[in-house]
Amino acid sequence: MRRRKPPVRDQACFLFQQASEKYLKARLEEAGAHVPKIHDLEQLIQLLAPIEPLWTALTAAAQHLTRYAVRFRYPGYVATAQEMKAAHQDAKAIRQEARLALGV
Repeated sequence: MRRRKPPVRDQACFLFQQASEKYLKARLEEAGAHVPKIHDLEQLIQLLAPIEPLWTALTAAAQHLTRYAVRFRYPGYVATAQEMKAAHQDAKAIRQEARLALGV
């Protein structure tokens, strides 16, 4: 996030999404639930709702991060510094809850 020349905001947003996806899938796996091959974090939150009902509060963060799963694979879009900072905050919120639930 601190690199300035050239900025790597796209990559940072993508990695925030990927890390969040892995945390959500890890919680599903730990609960013995089916882990689908999807990148939609909002759907993963919905699958986790019976296991972690309070995680529905993370739906907005999941929605914001989901767009970064594939957005930068195609030309024409570049993340702003503000988007990167928001993605970082969303990923931190998901990480915090997942680490608590996973006991790490």
